[in-house]
Amino acid sequence: LFEDAHLIVVDKPAGMAAHPAPGSETGTLVNALLAHCGASLSGIGGVARPGIVHRLDKDTSGVMVAAKTDAAHRGLAALFEAHDIERVYVALTRGAPKPAKGTVTTRIGRSPRDRKKMAVLRTGGREAVTHYALRRAYGPASRPLAARVACTLETGRTHQIRVHLAHKGAPV
Repeated sequence: LFEDAHLIVVDKPAGMAAHPAPGSETGTLVNALLAHCGASLSGIGGVARPGIVHRLDKDTSGVMVAAKTDAAHRGLAALFEAHDIERVYVALTRGAPKPAKGTVTTRIGRSPRDRKKMAVLRTGGREAVTHYALRRAYGPASRPLAARVACTLETGRTHQIRVHLAHKGAPV
């Protein structure tokens, strides 16, 4: 979508992991960036994550920015840490959240029932804040079958949107 000497902005497709991990060593965004940019990517993220400042889940599509210089990497990392970058995601849900617009503030961490999943916790975990707004409901107005929901994140916890929308009764 954009590239200059400092940054590259790409539209990551669903099904592509952001960086190599067990089970996804090839075909990742990092592999594609290395093939395209070569050694010009920032080395701050290490061999497995050069230039990567943030990530999207493997099954999530969306815009990602990668740093091509160490200075750009530090600057992007500072913007993300200060929450000075607005991130809006569009989710398709089963049912629709109620109310149609709001903010979910919870603590998110590993589920005590299934350590592979993230969940809303009463204690522990990390604070997570998601602002959401129903954009369109599909099906009967009294009980929509599905919805398109815009989510703006203040924090960036693992599976935050999935966890928060399920908490509102509208799983992604």
